[in-house]
Amino acid sequence: MSATRDGKMWRCQFYYKDWQGVCHKKNKRGFKTKAEAEQWERDFLQQQQRNLDINFENFVQIYYEDMEHRLRENTMRTKKFIIDLKIIPYFKKKKMNEIKASDIRAWQNALMKKGYSETYLKTVNNQLSAIFNYAVRYYDLKDNPCRKAGSIGKSHAGEKEFWTKQEFKQFLVTVEDKPETKMAFLLLYWTGMRIGELLALTYNDIDLEKRTISVNKSYQRIEGRDIITPPKTPKSKRIITIPPFLTEELKEYTSHLYGIMADERMFRFTKSYMEHEIIRGIKASGVKRIRLHDIRHSHASLLVEMGFTPLAIAERLGHEKIETTLNTYSHLYPNKQGELADKLEIENSREEEE
Repeated sequence: MSATRDGKMWRCQFYYKDWQGVCHKKNKRGFKTKAEAEQWERDFLQQQQRNLDINFENFVQIYYEDMEHRLRENTMRTKKFIIDLKIIPYFKKKKMNEIKASDIRAWQNALMKKGYSETYLKTVNNQLSAIFNYAVRYYDLKDNPCRKAGSIGKSHAGEKEFWTKQEFKQFLVTVEDKPETKMAFLLLYWTGMRIGELLALTYNDIDLEKRTISVNKSYQRIEGRDIITPPKTPKSKRIITIPPFLTEELKEYTSHLYGIMADERMFRFTKSYMEHEIIRGIKASGVKRIRLHDIRHSHASLLVEMGFTPLAIAERLGHEKIETTLNTYSHLYPNKQGELADKLEIENSREEEE
């Protein structure tokens, strides 16, 4: 090992070869102890080997380095939070090529004892499975032990909460004195946009003559920075047609946006502000408590009730697959099945009369 004193601290200096065989010198300072410096060197050299005879936590760092170039910043932050908190502490020093299905089952059992929701259990388990899928695809791991171990949790937590049209109108009264907030909630409810899509809207995205809104980007506030990214999926890029009454609301709203540039964000607040407003409005109006994202579900439920097909709803919401729409809102369709059966009965009666 090459750890040396650096004043009151320790540092390590060593040479290594990268994945192309090129020799480099590494110099890392700021360690409190010699042991910390030596451990950092061991971990670094393991990561450079890029094979499966490597500790789980070091392989995860390789996984992070690759994925952070391919995922949106906010998605990557969420992934790291879950893996660092719920997965690495358990598998930390285990070798990637020695982790078995029985190890996964033991970890799953420990996780289930924590009392987490079914959807959270599914999410965490999927993150571990994704790491092993990555190892199978790019580092020739024989198979994914998560598949043998089986999954835990559920993709959906049962029926989605949503507001009826009457409940939404009751809530809207509480933001009547805030034009910007009111317009934002109107658009969420009557278009089904995601909150990030709404907050990224610019004046250029609105065509009042054609009564359309172009969804082509998303907004997040990350560590005090305003970040504009592409939408969640390719299908999320879409044109939403809006009803005449909503067009008139938009005309009135935009007429007061003095001095706004065509490419500026129309809504200058953040998701956290909207979350605060929905909580405040729920308390003031007395409607049932839902999350901000559930307004999107409210729009979808309205479309189901109006008789629109899953395909039409998927296109409006920007779902990548129609299966997503069917799985998310399947509980809303049994009522429609009864209507369908009644209409078939009527149709059959007509034929008999003829």
